[in-house]
Amino acid sequence: MDRIDRKLLNLLQADAARTNADLAEEVGLSPSSCLRRIRRLKATGVIDRTVAILNPARAGKGLKAVVTVELERHGEQQTRRFLALVENEPAVVQAYSVSGETDVVLMLRLSGMEEFDGLCERLFRNETNVARFYTMFVIRTGKETTAIRLAP
Repeated sequence: MDRIDRKLLNLLQADAARTNADLAEEVGLSPSSCLRRIRRLKATGVIDRTVAILNPARAGKGLKAVVTVELERHGEQQTRRFLALVENEPAVVQAYSVSGETDVVLMLRLSGMEEFDGLCERLFRNETNVARFYTMFVIRTGKETTAIRLAP
C-alpha cells in the first residue's frame, strides 16, 4: 500500500459515496487508475465492505450500553458458544472476547429499557453460561468513529 492508496482509503472512510471522478481528482490520478486501485483494495480485503452509517437516535436506537460479561465456565469453546449466541442479537453491534477478568465485552444499541430487558433475558439468564454481567449506559459520547486513520 502506497501513499495514494492510504489517501484514497482515508477519503473513502470519510465518505464512501464520493464519485470515482472526485476521488481521482483529489489524489491526482486518472479515473481509470483510481478505479483500478479501489478494486484492488477490495479484492485484497483491505476494504472489507461499504456500508451506510446511520444516526442511531434518528433510527430509533438512541440508548447505548457497554456490557462486560464474566462466564461461569471458561475456555475457548464456551467463549465461542456465547459469541455465537450474541451474534443473533440485533441490539449487539460489537462483541469482543477480551483478556483480563472480563471474558466478553458487548456494545449495544437499543430503543429503550424494554429492549434491554428482553436482551438480558435471552443472553444473561437461564442456560447461557453467564456468571455475572455489568452494564454501563452511555451518558455522553466523547468520540465514536469507524475510521482507521492511515498516515499519508
